[in-house]
Amino acid sequence: MSSQNIYILAIESSCDDTAAAVMLNGKILSNIVANQNIHSEYGGVVPELASRAHQQNIVPVVHQALKKANVDKSQLNAIAFTRGPGLMGSLLVGTSFAKSLAYGLQIPLIDVNHMQAHILAHFIEEPEFTKPPFPFLAMTISGGHTQIVKVSSYFNMEVIGETIDDAVGEAFDKSGKILGLGYPAGPEIDRRAKLGNPKAYQFTKPRVDGLNFSFSGLKTAILYFIQREVKANPNFIEDNLNDICASIQYTIIGILLDKLKLATKQTGINHIAIGGGVSANSGIRQALKDGEQKFGWTTYVPKFEYTTDNAAMIAIVGHLKYLEGNYAGQNVMASARLKI
Repeated sequence: MSSQNIYILAIESSCDDTAAAVMLNGKILSNIVANQNIHSEYGGVVPELASRAHQQNIVPVVHQALKKANVDKSQLNAIAFTRGPGLMGSLLVGTSFAKSLAYGLQIPLIDVNHMQAHILAHFIEEPEFTKPPFPFLAMTISGGHTQIVKVSSYFNMEVIGETIDDAVGEAFDKSGKILGLGYPAGPEIDRRAKLGNPKAYQFTKPRVDGLNFSFSGLKTAILYFIQREVKANPNFIEDNLNDICASIQYTIIGILLDKLKLATKQTGINHIAIGGGVSANSGIRQALKDGEQKFGWTTYVPKFEYTTDNAAMIAIVGHLKYLEGNYAGQNVMASARLKI
C-alpha cells in the first residue's frame, strides 16, 4: 500500500465554513475554506442561512481545491467527509455531495468524526511540527465543544472530561456580546487582552467536580459585574475595555489549565495536544507553553490553519481510515450529535 500514491479529497461542512482539501500520502496539497460573513450581522450562526451558503459554495470550493492541488478527480482514491457532530442542515450538504461524488467516481467513501479530526490534525505531515506520542491528552476547545480526551491510538479515544453546559468559545462570544464587541468576539478579546491587566478584575471560577467544565455561571457573573459597574459609571466599558478583556481571558484560561493539571495527575500522561478554533487564542497557547516549565508537560499545538474548522483535518482521518480499509456505505447518514 505504501508504494502507491494515496490521494484523498476531503469535505468539511459542519458549521458555517465550507472547506475542501486534497491530501497526498498524509501531506496537504490544498486546503480551501470559504467563510460565511453573513452571520456576523446576527451575532451568531443562523443554521438555515449556513446550509444555503454551503449549497452555493461547495462546488466552487471543491473545484478550487483540486485545481490548486493540480489533481484530476480521476486520480482520487477516496472521498472523506464530516459526518458529524455539527449543524444538521450544514452536514447534509457535505454528506450528500460526498456520497454522490464517490458514487460517480466509483471510489470509497469515508465518514469522519469532526471531533476526532481536530485531534488527529496533529498527524498531518508538516516538517516543522512534532507529532504527539501515544498515549496523549487532547484538549479540544471550540465554539461548540470543550473536551479533554485520552488518546491511546488513532481511533481509540475516550472523553474523560467535557462541558456540562456552554463551550469555551461560547463563553468568549457571549462575554464579547455583553461588552458590545462583534461576532465572533474571541479574536478581539484576545487582541485586547494583550493590552490589559489580567488581574484588574476577579471573576469566580465555577466549581465542577472531576474533569468536567462549566462556563454558564461565569457568563452570568460577567453580565452582572458589567451591569453593576455601568450603573455606577456609564463609560465603564470603554474606559476599561482592555483590562476587562484581559481579566475574562485570564479566568477562562485558568479554568482550562486547572482541569488539565488534574487530568495529567489522574492519568499520569504529560503529553498534551490542543485543537479546535479556540486553540488559536494566543493566551491559551502561551499558558500551555509556560506549563512545560511549570508542570513538566510537553505540549503540541497544530499549525494555525488546522485549528479552526478546515478540511485538512478531515483529510488526515480519511487517509488513516483508508489505510485500514475502513470505509462507509452509501447508506451512511449525517449525525448532528455524533460522539467520539
